Amino acid sequence: MHISSTVTRLFDFPYYQLENYPQQNCLVSKENNEWKSISTQKYIEDANTISKALLNLGVKPGDKIAVITSVNQPKWHLLDIGVMQIGAVNVPLYPTFSEKDCSYILNHSDSVYCFVSDDELYQKVIKIQGQTQLKKVFTFEELETDYSWSSFLNLGKDETLQPKVDSLKEIIKPSDLATIIYTSGTTGVPKGVMLSHHNIVSNVFAVGKRVNLQDNQKKVISYLPICHIFERAASYYSQYMGFEIHFAESIDKVGENLREIQPHFMAVVPRLLEKVFDKIVDKGSNLKGIKKRLFYWALQLGEQYQPYKANGWWYEFQLSIARKLIFSKWKEALGGQLEFMLAGSAPTQARLIRVFTAAGIPVFEGYGLTETSPAISVNDIRNNGFKIGTVGKVIEKATVKIAEDGEILVKGPNVMLGYYKAPEKTKEVIVNDFFHTGDIGELDEEGFLKITDRKKEIFKTSGGKYIAPAILEGELKKSRFIEQVMVIGEGEKMPAAFIQVAFDFVKEWAKRHQHIITDVTTDEKLIKRIQKEIEYYNQKFGKWEQIKRFEITPDEWTIDSGHLTPTLKMRRKIILEKYNDLRKKIYNPQ
Repeated sequence: MHISSTVTRLFDFPYYQLENYPQQNCLVSKENNEWKSISTQKYIEDANTISKALLNLGVKPGDKIAVITSVNQPKWHLLDIGVMQIGAVNVPLYPTFSEKDCSYILNHSDSVYCFVSDDELYQKVIKIQGQTQLKKVFTFEELETDYSWSSFLNLGKDETLQPKVDSLKEIIKPSDLATIIYTSGTTGVPKGVMLSHHNIVSNVFAVGKRVNLQDNQKKVISYLPICHIFERAASYYSQYMGFEIHFAESIDKVGENLREIQPHFMAVVPRLLEKVFDKIVDKGSNLKGIKKRLFYWALQLGEQYQPYKANGWWYEFQLSIARKLIFSKWKEALGGQLEFMLAGSAPTQARLIRVFTAAGIPVFEGYGLTETSPAISVNDIRNNGFKIGTVGKVIEKATVKIAEDGEILVKGPNVMLGYYKAPEKTKEVIVNDFFHTGDIGELDEEGFLKITDRKKEIFKTSGGKYIAPAILEGELKKSRFIEQVMVIGEGEKMPAAFIQVAFDFVKEWAKRHQHIITDVTTDEKLIKRIQKEIEYYNQKFGKWEQIKRFEITPDEWTIDSGHLTPTLKMRRKIILEKYNDLRKKIYNPQ
């Protein structure tokens, strides 16, 4: 990937594409069951209309514009460019934020206008508009109202404003604030991360060098929340490369959309890989006879995968057979064209990376935070840059050092400007230009970064022993009975766990055993069976770390009910509150 000197600000990406690889299908989405596309030319024309409409509304450089969309779609991108090229600041919000968080962020960010994707979000924002400084809320929907998308665009019909757009665009510096992203935070009030154009542009280029995608005849699928920096940076990269960006209809429809779109590349979060994998294993376990034996043989082979043919010729020979007979079907299920996947946002089980990579769809894990725009390190197949169980080597121009207590510190052009209106919080995390990530890790002798835990999540039992919950949870989630698990026990005498069972699998299991479950939380046969799973996985851990007791939660853990963040990470504090009665049952049994 050659780096262009002409791209220094985020809105330069589409202009660069227009000049070098203008696309007919730059942004492609489904409307009324039909794929519709927007060309690069139209993308830029619409972005300019948006800029003029904003100027017409009196928006000035530095003004904050909030955007909330329930699914990724072209209008988000048109607006993103339209907002930033006149020096205004894009403040994206998660559609799943509670009313309380929504009102806090809209107010705290000083947003003057807000755009939403649909009526449900419109009603949510209108209800709290009085507690904010919003002058008006517009919707992406085409309605017969004064707040519809078309009424908004009509405000940008005034061609005499174009010279003003051009001159504002000229004076925007790479170091200027481009966006404020509020972290959905697994703890506490949301913090507004201020990222400059240069923060994100430099990161897109640094990661681009690690991503082995050539030529511009490629398609990508966009489905992870666009308000999250991981998906957003991936979309700027795609625009730079001249790839077609296809939007999934929703996260639930990713499976069918993959087969329709046949993308060459996608960004994934671990939870999604786990779900894909579970579906594949589920199908495999329903096969019969020789087919089933072959499936499990291939799976076992995949679990032993090592890059760079480290397992020797006999293994590689068997793998080539497994790829022909079994793994080729996996590839087909994901559209048939996938060259690789980039994983981020939370730790990915090494076993999943091995299996998918063995199947011919490598998973390259990277690591980063919103505060680092996002990437700090990433795996790359070239030059021996791929090591399973690590998050790759540190990207160029970034420096990582490990503090005395094991915390990962990073310095570089990707480190945020700071937290909005919170200089004291900024001073806590950025010390002498080094950002304190809150993660514990190590750099090995070859320069690979390994994350060993979240500093914030490690806890001590009352006996003074340290417990690293993420590692325990990663093991327990390998069980087909366990969909989600959270290890608890801070200040208690032993670690315990809340478990959300894999409901579909448990149903199948009960059917096979002609057993009727009326309540998963108290069913004795199920509890005994899960106890067996826990005893099996406990063997890998020291006595003090082993899970001594557990309770099954009655409901599924979801984004909507607050258990998970929009990128499917557990919100520990909220899960603890929700199941406080189960905690009492574990630690103070009557």
